[in-house]
Amino acid sequence: MNYNLLMENEIKSLKGVPTLLLHACCAPCSSACLERLGDYFKITIFYYNPNITSKTEYLKRLNEIKRFIKEFKVKYPIEILDAKYDPESFIKMTKGMEDMPEKSERCYLCYEMRLKETLKAAEENNFDYFATTLTLSPYKKTDWLNEIGERISNESKVKYLYSDFKKKNGYKESIILSHKYNLYRQNFCGCMYSKRNTGD
Repeated sequence: MNYNLLMENEIKSLKGVPTLLLHACCAPCSSACLERLGDYFKITIFYYNPNITSKTEYLKRLNEIKRFIKEFKVKYPIEILDAKYDPESFIKMTKGMEDMPEKSERCYLCYEMRLKETLKAAEENNFDYFATTLTLSPYKKTDWLNEIGERISNESKVKYLYSDFKKKNGYKESIILSHKYNLYRQNFCGCMYSKRNTGD
């Protein structure tokens, strides 16, 4: 499935300027996504990442996103919706999966947890669309993310915006923007398990 083409076709069909709640994990991943979408949507970043089990790391990434959206100029001003910091829910959900590798069932459930909360916030705040920056990362399973987004939005008035932000050099562009804006680039997804795998 060409999720990037699905996104482009959806953008071409837009009437007016819809609102988009964009789940984001960090400023570097947000950068190229906002660059691609900023002329077509009124975007609010949704920072919901209970998988980031270190509060210091969580706040560092949050502050970087806040700084970036103040400095980065797009057609429509970007806002941010900061969700509750709730690592206990992630730890409880992944109990028994601690030794699973990256891109395993544990990651699928983490994607699902974050996208479900994004949709819930989008419904509560009357957004037209929701999406996630996670499809920018070459370390995330784009098929899983889009399958989850499609499935959970089936009975919702909020539309899921398909994406594969890696396409058209999206990941490379995020690195360029990270250097330009001096963004903090972490070397793990956020959870204690992925950090353990980095050897740090």
